[in-house]
Amino acid sequence: MNRYEQAKQMFAAYGVDTDAAIGKLAGIPVSVHCWQGDDVIGFDGAGSLEGGIQTTGNYPGRARTPEELMADLKFAFSLMTGKKRLNLHASYAILGGDAGKVDRDAYRPEHFAPWVKFAKEIGLDGIDFNPTFFSHPKVKNGLTLSSPDEETRKFWVRHGQACLKISEYFAEQFGTPCLMNIWIADGLKDVPADRLTPRLRLKQSLDEILSAPYDKNKVVVAVESKVFGIGLESYTVGSNEFYQNYAATRGICCLLDNGHYHPLEYVSDKIPSLLAFYDRVALHVTRGVRWDSDHVVLLEDELKEICKEIVRGNATEKVMIGLDYFDASINRISAWVVGERNMQKALLFALLQPNERLKAMQEEGNFTEQMMLQEELKMLPYGDVWEEYLARNGFAGSDWFQSVRAYEKDVLAKRR
Repeated sequence: MNRYEQAKQMFAAYGVDTDAAIGKLAGIPVSVHCWQGDDVIGFDGAGSLEGGIQTTGNYPGRARTPEELMADLKFAFSLMTGKKRLNLHASYAILGGDAGKVDRDAYRPEHFAPWVKFAKEIGLDGIDFNPTFFSHPKVKNGLTLSSPDEETRKFWVRHGQACLKISEYFAEQFGTPCLMNIWIADGLKDVPADRLTPRLRLKQSLDEILSAPYDKNKVVVAVESKVFGIGLESYTVGSNEFYQNYAATRGICCLLDNGHYHPLEYVSDKIPSLLAFYDRVALHVTRGVRWDSDHVVLLEDELKEICKEIVRGNATEKVMIGLDYFDASINRISAWVVGERNMQKALLFALLQPNERLKAMQEEGNFTEQMMLQEELKMLPYGDVWEEYLARNGFAGSDWFQSVRAYEKDVLAKRR
């Protein structure tokens, strides 16, 4: 009997079907963010990252062109398991002959057609999208959609409306809904004199974006809060309370980024609260470290708890999972693969819990046995089930990190 068969029997003793868990895991899409590969610079002329976020490190091999980023993504995706999507920011438009002539408020689907071609060629499930409200000359005094300057505010409204059309284009091309997530860094470095008025302008701007016609069956619009940004520490216009109320009153989706809250707030606890009211919940999965929100995803307790809540709530088709981190201090492809695989491992961990049995114990008030069982489950051989999952998906015996080392030597190291 091999190790998987032994593990299968051990889990079966707790009422868990490992084959069913493996099959379920293979069908849960994870949207992988393009911006890990080039340090969030994009291709529309930004030159540097600005607007409440920061990438640190200078590891060799950053992608500098669409061709380099696509090559790196293709290689990274070849080392990832499961159903995958691509998550794009608007700043990754491939403008071609329109470079310097077309600004973000006039981006069109054809500026992203090469990404559609690329995603189809490597068999991705679809593309998700993000308007880019940072790293641009028209970010005025740290504000975009909440700017008191009407010309500035209107520019960013038009950008949001243009992104709705692009998102609909992605959905039509792949036959799956496109998540269009709105995050803005708008805020102030020091104590504000007026917290309300910028939020009223943001409310107006979002209403104007959503007034543009789009198919809600094809585009899932989400809003993403943040507790603060770099250089914007004292006040964030798009707070959690603002966006949850806005989403609830406008029939759109809340996106939870688990690095965008106070360190003692847990997104795992927020997921079931939102599922009680929303048809869909979106996630950007990252790893917060003190003040920073975008470290590579590791297989930590909170990630496991996030995935438990998705699985326990029968919400694998309701929660839209995306990754969001960027680390320029290590090999960028390794960062992609480590994070995506850890997301998959955490989902598998959740799928291998006897969730119905544990729920019944809670309902019966049987807390003593519930605690004992939860602790016993921690020592089961999850790794053996993971290895079987890899084998069934064509990764048996492969040392993926050696492939990354070779790619670094042959490709990345030559980018000087």
